[in-house]
Amino acid sequence: MYVITGATGHTGRRIAQSLLEAGKSVKVIARNAEKVADLAEKGAQVALGDLGDLNFLREQLRGATAVYLMIPPNFAVTNWPAWMREMVGIYEQAVRESGVKKIVLLSSIGAHRTEGVGPIGGLGELEIALKNIPGIDVLALRPGYFMENLFASAGMIKNMGINGGVQKADATMAFIHTADIARVATQRLLDLQFSGFSHEFLSGPEDMNPAQITAAIGKAIGKPELPYIEFPAADGKAGMLQAGLSETIADGYVEMAQGINAGFLREGYDPAQATRLNTSFEWFVENELKHAL
Repeated sequence: MYVITGATGHTGRRIAQSLLEAGKSVKVIARNAEKVADLAEKGAQVALGDLGDLNFLREQLRGATAVYLMIPPNFAVTNWPAWMREMVGIYEQAVRESGVKKIVLLSSIGAHRTEGVGPIGGLGELEIALKNIPGIDVLALRPGYFMENLFASAGMIKNMGINGGVQKADATMAFIHTADIARVATQRLLDLQFSGFSHEFLSGPEDMNPAQITAAIGKAIGKPELPYIEFPAADGKAGMLQAGLSETIADGYVEMAQGINAGFLREGYDPAQATRLNTSFEWFVENELKHAL
């Protein structure tokens, strides 16, 4: 039995579907039965509950062949760092006490750090926690920036005629589509050819900076003059607060952007050694982002 956390998200849903298509027994963890009804119809066992409930999570992991483990985003919390640390503790204890032996973890580029990288630091803490559990095999997938995160900029591009952020215009980032993350995770779960603790960097066909990203978007929507504007950190935070994010979440995103600018996220990342996937940024813009613009 494969256990999939985050089964209603971009990666977990695709992984569950692919494992079911491969004839595997799959259990999906979700809080809303309706959102995984399609997976249940295809044969998935559904466990309804909260990943923050230690007793629930521990019981769902028992007897698993392997687990796809991730911490879903939670924009409702007011103290994001404290919530992440709480989740790390729950995950560590649940893994220790459940007896699960094989884990594919959705981590992130930059998770070699626990400070200076915003919310990614919590994933770094989770990597450390799992690494210190004896007798288990963990593969930490460290993908680059999700292409789909750019949907958050659609309103700015559409209504203000600019793209912008705290990131420097020339700060290069690894980019990847979540469907490609799911494909790799599925294959690693099927193969189970990892041992001890290891990590694997994932990225799309090319790394890009905000200026290049903005130019590609502008070309696709017929606005080749679309500019990228570098925001001061205070202005970037103010915009996120206005959009409804809590202060600690906004602070975390600003810190992550500053970490990108400083090169923290690319430490240890060798583009030539990363697992490169095929979905291009141009394809994403033409087939997905463009519809929101």
